[in-house]
Amino acid sequence: MEFNVADLIERVAANIPDREAVVCGQQRATYGELQHDSCHFAAFLLEQGLGKGDHIAIYGHNSIEWVKAMLACYQIGAVPININYRYVENELQYIFDDADIKAVIYQPMFAGRLANIKGELPLLKHFIHFDDNSGTPLPGSHSFSEACLTPVEGVVFPSRSGQDIYVLYTGGTTGMPKGVVWHQHDVIMSLGGGVDMQSQEPIDSPEAMADRCLQENALYMRSLQMAPLMHGAAQWGVLRALFEGHTVVMSDKQSFDPDEVWQLVQDEKVNVILATGDAMARPMLDALENGDYDVSSLFVFASSAAVFSPVLKDRYSEILPNVIIMDNIGSSESGYTGATVHEQGKAETDVGGPRVNPGKGTIVLDENHEIIPPGDQRQGFLAKGGFIPQAYYKDKEKTARTFITVADGNRYVIPGDMARHNADGTITMLGRGSLCINSGGEKIYPEEVEMAVKSHPAIYDCLVVGTPDERFGSVVTALVELRPGAAAPDLESVRQACNAHIARYKLPKRLFVVDKIARSPSGKPDYKWAKQAAQDRMASA
Repeated sequence: MEFNVADLIERVAANIPDREAVVCGQQRATYGELQHDSCHFAAFLLEQGLGKGDHIAIYGHNSIEWVKAMLACYQIGAVPININYRYVENELQYIFDDADIKAVIYQPMFAGRLANIKGELPLLKHFIHFDDNSGTPLPGSHSFSEACLTPVEGVVFPSRSGQDIYVLYTGGTTGMPKGVVWHQHDVIMSLGGGVDMQSQEPIDSPEAMADRCLQENALYMRSLQMAPLMHGAAQWGVLRALFEGHTVVMSDKQSFDPDEVWQLVQDEKVNVILATGDAMARPMLDALENGDYDVSSLFVFASSAAVFSPVLKDRYSEILPNVIIMDNIGSSESGYTGATVHEQGKAETDVGGPRVNPGKGTIVLDENHEIIPPGDQRQGFLAKGGFIPQAYYKDKEKTARTFITVADGNRYVIPGDMARHNADGTITMLGRGSLCINSGGEKIYPEEVEMAVKSHPAIYDCLVVGTPDERFGSVVTALVELRPGAAAPDLESVRQACNAHIARYKLPKRLFVVDKIARSPSGKPDYKWAKQAAQDRMASA
């Protein structure tokens, strides 16, 4: 049977209408309220002539209205498009044009940017603003709250299916953003909990999935989603929780505040934290060590889209011995590919890339696209089969390079990560192939060096890139952000700290201290910035 986002939410809301679904700042909404408003807003979209297959941008910071707008799109088979609120006007124009946006639901604080680009976007005809008093809406823009009062009596909603489209635009940290096109059934199976974690088999039916919240002794959790909703990990953290009848907690602040995280854990009795790597976990650790918070409700601290460094996981395990610390591995193109649960004291053996238990369909391919069996120590390309996307939106060339059919007759996606398949069945993640540094013929992946560099006590954050060198062609160059009050370390002391974790040929040969490591709002690294920053410092040296 096919699974559809709107069908699942509709059934869960009918099962538990009075249960709290979403908390965001001072806003709260039950499942019944979420379903009611999204249904009425969907009727408004139909009234405007929007419908199945139309692309509708959502452009704003976290709010319950953001969630309602997304769900309303799914109710009519429209496609919500995530917009990075940090984009400047030329980036906005690119993504609105590339995604064929017909309508935008936005915070008024961004009206000025939209006003400056809308004349260049002939498809963009509809403007709906959230009523948050953050700015002055565009002339003729519709109020979201008023649109949610649109009558639904007599409205004919389009039919739904698992073939309805979901599109996620990538962050574009190493190139221009691209839209990854999924069928809803496949993305629910890959990221929405449609596959049972223990058996790795799909759940029997949408009804069985949506009715789990009614089962006797059903697990009920309050999960804190820390990444912004315009990030895919956040969207699926929210949707999966809603499919299972849990309560989602989000921050409505426009910047990350680690103290607020622990205050929310205390006040909202959070059971699960969903973060994005060290960029969030390191400042949270400082806040936890320096604060006085009741976090006794917490039992899972998980990262997705970026892994926690092993040294950091060890420290969390010391402070929170009863909390499961884990990494969920995946990407916009592959969905879920594997997971690993941290074991105390494994920091030194894990540095160099996490060893994960692969999800169903996750394999490693060599350069000829032949499957590398477990135990073969060759490095290869991580690949995922089964429930995977259809294509990149309007990019046939990249689609052909990324989605392939191999000798076993199955179709796989190759998102660009390198890996090694171990004899015990686990997979060691090595890093993004496009970022690989070729130094004197040796291939070095920045992520494993970054994890090692961050073991130095003075270093708070780090990105690693390759910079030109006459002898080696390219050498490992570390840009580091220091801990508050820490003295800048010299290169040799950093190399000594790394020496216990990675081979000597991977040690940094250049070191530059920066005021702040650039990352996206979700915590993903900005390697374009890092490359330019390293080049600028070399030029001025």
